[in-house]
Amino acid sequence: MLSNRLYFIDAVRAFAILMMLQGHFIDTLLAPVYCNSNSSVYNVWAYFRGITAPTFFTISGLVFAYLLLRANAKGDDKPRIKKGLFRGLLLLTIGYSLRINIFSWFQGSINTYFLVVDVLQCIGLSLIILVGFHVLLKNHSYIFSVVLFLLGCLCFVSEPLYRNLTLETVPKFLANYMTKTNGSVFTILPWFGYSAFGAFLSTVFFRHVHKNLFKVITIIIFFTVGYFLINHSSWFLLTLNNLTHIELFKLSANYNYLFSRLGDVLVLFGLFYAFEQFLKQSIITKIGEKTLSIYVVHFIILYGSFTGYGLKKYLNKSLDPTEAIIGAILFMILVCFISFHYAKTNHLVYNLIRKMTGEFKNESNS
Repeated sequence: MLSNRLYFIDAVRAFAILMMLQGHFIDTLLAPVYCNSNSSVYNVWAYFRGITAPTFFTISGLVFAYLLLRANAKGDDKPRIKKGLFRGLLLLTIGYSLRINIFSWFQGSINTYFLVVDVLQCIGLSLIILVGFHVLLKNHSYIFSVVLFLLGCLCFVSEPLYRNLTLETVPKFLANYMTKTNGSVFTILPWFGYSAFGAFLSTVFFRHVHKNLFKVITIIIFFTVGYFLINHSSWFLLTLNNLTHIELFKLSANYNYLFSRLGDVLVLFGLFYAFEQFLKQSIITKIGEKTLSIYVVHFIILYGSFTGYGLKKYLNKSLDPTEAIIGAILFMILVCFISFHYAKTNHLVYNLIRKMTGEFKNESNS
């Protein structure tokens, strides 16, 4: 994936996907009576579950932008740009298709639920946006870094401005990327901010990863900055408010989950980067290479994509904690097992789609 392959990235992705599997399983099937905010065990589980999405977005931005930078350094980034755009569009397509109930459609019951936006659509759109910035700034590496960092900060600090958007007059297909009013789980803002910060980190790795002591210094920075963001980012925003009298800093500080979660991600990066030597060629890194397949398979089994028949239909909010924990473990094992076998066909599917789109282009040009 990367020159001098960074195995910790696959390990982080594996951690995030496994957290997502158990998180979705427990959140969907655990009986509400056990979702007790007064329980320290439940609170710890909920806290770590909240790290999953920020980690995915940050890692996606880091890997994707790094590959673009590396291709550009070799003097030919056009194939990588095309591949990146294709990947972004593919994620958008899969994201929408997972919420389609084919049986309902055959019966003439078509609702707009499949238009809600989830993590795949946001990551796909984020990749497409990053391609755009890469094309504009690829020959200005340091400007690219600054722009990405400022974009991340702007997405996070401005969150109070779009937190309660409704966009009732905007078509749902577009509005769902900016508002959760219609059921969207994620929106492009603020979540693109994590992808921007990940892409910013990629520029740092790209320029300095081969230098002596880079790994040690980077791990220390990950832990230090992560600790600061978790514990003191709200104080910093309030300080900026006092210095500038810009009310937006205060509003952001009073509901500061974005910067603190970024801190969690950096600490996680530092932890896995520190133990990277123990992760090479492990099952953890192999799981990290199959995240898309795992996501698709888990969605079908748990939520009943395409058919409407999933675990949620039969066990929704009905399990006690013991059943939920045992079930989550079995669910993770089953999904990973299926994904490792199913994923062998991924390249065949990708090649088929590329061939079909290529034939369509040839027919359009003839």
